[in-house]
Amino acid sequence: MEQELREQSGAADNGNAFNGTREYVASEELMASVNIAIALKKPLLIKGEPGTGKTMLAEAVAKALGKKLIIWNIKSTTKAQEGLYVYDTIQRLYDGQFGEEGVNDIARYIKLGKLGEAFDSEEQVVLLIDEIDKADLEFPNDLLWELDQMEFYINETKRTIKAKQRPIVIITSNAEKELPDAFLRRCIFHYIDFPGPELMEEIVRVHFPNVEDNLLKNAMEVFYNIRAIRDIRKKPSTSELIDWINALQVGGISADEIRAKLPFVGVVVKKDEDLELVRHDANL
Repeated sequence: MEQELREQSGAADNGNAFNGTREYVASEELMASVNIAIALKKPLLIKGEPGTGKTMLAEAVAKALGKKLIIWNIKSTTKAQEGLYVYDTIQRLYDGQFGEEGVNDIARYIKLGKLGEAFDSEEQVVLLIDEIDKADLEFPNDLLWELDQMEFYINETKRTIKAKQRPIVIITSNAEKELPDAFLRRCIFHYIDFPGPELMEEIVRVHFPNVEDNLLKNAMEVFYNIRAIRDIRKKPSTSELIDWINALQVGGISADEIRAKLPFVGVVVKKDEDLELVRHDANL
């Protein structure tokens, strides 16, 4: 089925199949979601708790497919228009005051945003819209037409920017806000589950191929026990485990010391209340 979809979209001919990278370990389900989104030419909406590799996925897809990555980092103040284009009226006024040539050419003062850059690229790119749920509730709806039709209109120049090559769009969300149904209908959705021990070991060994077996085993046991504490407010993420193992190796900590002393625990636990819980938990 997946092969048929790829052929229908031309993905098989272009080699647009994502199979992970040496640096990014992806589950079979995640790789399938990426490839289905490419085949169906739909945005891929990725959710998951912080530290599960949502942002890194776009980097891995771009690297694996040999494509340029364009990142649109969303903030609470970001407006959809900024991703399309901005008209620099201030610069035009400044140039007019100082007699600059070409001031009547409005096109000189139109600056494409990240979505505009992706549409205007001669080659297909990977566009990451990172943490879309940080913006206001109307932000996703304001992008419906552009993501559907892959074009937008510049009022100032009466010009339509249409995607020369449809970008591969990956959108991440930390589930801080509910996204509109109309927006969700247009996306392929995938939730990145937190890695189990087997996949986590594979991820860690990508970063530290020579890590000592007992050190990794004990560190992972403590790590998952911390995550399992009922009242913990901020569960440690994959990136924090990787940092902790690095600290343990650099600090020359033995495997036996990990559970007994909890060395460098501040690399894993980031809140005072959680630190107290961890220190009093008998299972560690």
